[in-house]
Amino acid sequence: MATANQTSARGARMPVRTIADRYELIEEIGSGGMGKIWRGYDSVLDREVAVKVIHPEMLLSLEHITDLAERFRREARVTARIQHHGVPQVYDAVLDADSADRLYLVMQYIDGRNLRSYIAPTDPLPIAWAAATAAQIATVLSHAHAIPVVHRDLKPDNVLVTGDGTVKVLDFGIAAILRRDITKITVTGSPVGTSRYMSPEQVNAAQVTPQSDLYALGCVLHELLSGTPVFNGNGQYELWKQHITGTPKPLRELRADVPPDLEKLVLDLLAKKPEQRPADAYTVYERLLPFLPSPGSPALATSSRLGEMPDPTLLYRQPNAPRRRTPRPSPVPAPPTVPQAPTTPPTQLRSAIDDALKRSTELLDSDRFAQAADVVDAVIGPAARMLGSESPDLLRLRFHRALILFLGGDSRTALPEFDALVDAYTRTAGPSSDRALQSRRYAAHCRANLGQNTVALDQFRQLLDDVASADSHASELALDIRYSIGMLLLSANDKTAAENVFESLYQDHLVINGPDDERTREIADLLTRIRLPSPHSSGIE
Repeated sequence: MATANQTSARGARMPVRTIADRYELIEEIGSGGMGKIWRGYDSVLDREVAVKVIHPEMLLSLEHITDLAERFRREARVTARIQHHGVPQVYDAVLDADSADRLYLVMQYIDGRNLRSYIAPTDPLPIAWAAATAAQIATVLSHAHAIPVVHRDLKPDNVLVTGDGTVKVLDFGIAAILRRDITKITVTGSPVGTSRYMSPEQVNAAQVTPQSDLYALGCVLHELLSGTPVFNGNGQYELWKQHITGTPKPLRELRADVPPDLEKLVLDLLAKKPEQRPADAYTVYERLLPFLPSPGSPALATSSRLGEMPDPTLLYRQPNAPRRRTPRPSPVPAPPTVPQAPTTPPTQLRSAIDDALKRSTELLDSDRFAQAADVVDAVIGPAARMLGSESPDLLRLRFHRALILFLGGDSRTALPEFDALVDAYTRTAGPSSDRALQSRRYAAHCRANLGQNTVALDQFRQLLDDVASADSHASELALDIRYSIGMLLLSANDKTAAENVFESLYQDHLVINGPDDERTREIADLLTRIRLPSPHSSGIE
């Protein structure tokens, strides 16, 4: 790491700190819970950048520092797929060469102010402005959730308003970069997120889905309209309790001019159970439309204080719409079986299949998911034509491709293929075959990732019954299914049922894997958290 005196991108001569021999830190422009933000300069590509310096204490532990950069690259690849102007792109991650305990995230530079600076209890935003801000956020979420990418920490501090009123949502995926597994409890016993905007399932350190972001959006919209947060507990634990059990005060009791339908939308977003919230971000956008100005309408007169805030309705007076909702993919029907198809691939095809499986696995090791899927795709067509639609080799290729999509975070595309594979393996290998059971397992995981918790829970329970009948409740697959069932119950805030599942699972892991096994310790931590007394009963504030 070098330091030099150079002329900044804006002309002032000042000391410049350079990281990775490339990014010059020009001036500090902000700070937050995760670290400080600098305006910087990329000397290689000749462009301004924003550099976030992550506080060392935000990292899970120093023993994991060596895999931070790789985990960042994996998350950044997924985040880059959002492809929306409301999401600043992340360019690079740099570890401090001297102390090795500091992470620099290099991002697109956005000239704007965060939404927090425009919130005031005595002067809340006009209805149309609050609705337009929330609609822009919903637009961004519609693009992210289509992948799906979940933000996990949506709050006014992570929303920038630019000079033309455009909203930018910051820090997609950073929570996942800093934590090895977002579904696990952190070393401090605290879930990941910001207390005033955390969904009940995040407080419980349970399954995080797109509906978790919608809850946070409800918190933000409530605050924009009323000037005050949904809950004002004294301390973190009291806030957590309020998110889990508290009843939000209806907005019309705080501000009489809030339309009833807008109040209802906020209350729906703040539903305790994820599946009781709006179906998706596009639904939220549609419900906000009646409160947005029509195309060609004049700007709304505002207070002198709000004269500092760029008008967020501009995009709707000069229309800008979110990503259109794409129809849910239908299960892929099995193509008709080719009569008298050979069961053994010819030598050339066998070589192509082996090479595709080997090459795609190598690409997976580098987290290059899209390219890995393309490599398998290239051989699936020829294999289907030569071997038949349900030959073991073709089904193996299809399963491998579906698994790549799942591991790459594309549960939406993987789901119909796993559903089709369940049918195909049931017909060709039997309902109790390993691949039929594994396909059912991954289909349930896909549904859980997409927020279809009730259906996923039913599928996991049916699968557990079948696995236990064929083997036992203590097989490796059964243990994994039981863990998934417990996490979904925890996500639904059914702590009693979740505790029963995890207690039985913990006892089996003790016998099979021992007390020092990572999953055994993880389940013990979950049980400890579930059994913690409520903040109210313990007097914690």
